[in-house]
Amino acid sequence: MFFTGSRYNAVDVAQVTLPDGRVVSYKRMRFIPEDGGALSYKVRQGDRPDLAGYNALGDPEQFWRLCDVNRVQRAVDLTAEPGEKIAVPGPNIR
Repeated sequence: MFFTGSRYNAVDVAQVTLPDGRVVSYKRMRFIPEDGGALSYKVRQGDRPDLAGYNALGDPEQFWRLCDVNRVQRAVDLTAEPGEKIAVPGPNIR
């Protein structure tokens, strides 16, 4: 259902049986880890979340880790202000 590396990849799957007997699988709630981000990245002019993810973490698909550590719900808000420093999570946070 989710690709390897997805923020939901490690979240447990649960099931519920509906009144008509059908079984529905779903992902449990994903909790955001508490990590203040010991490192930082300075947002550049023209940065997008994927570019910040690549520049800060080496992988554009990991931009969501920057969102988590900065408590940003909309990824575009992460890079809205050029020159702003954003927190970067440690290497073992998933």
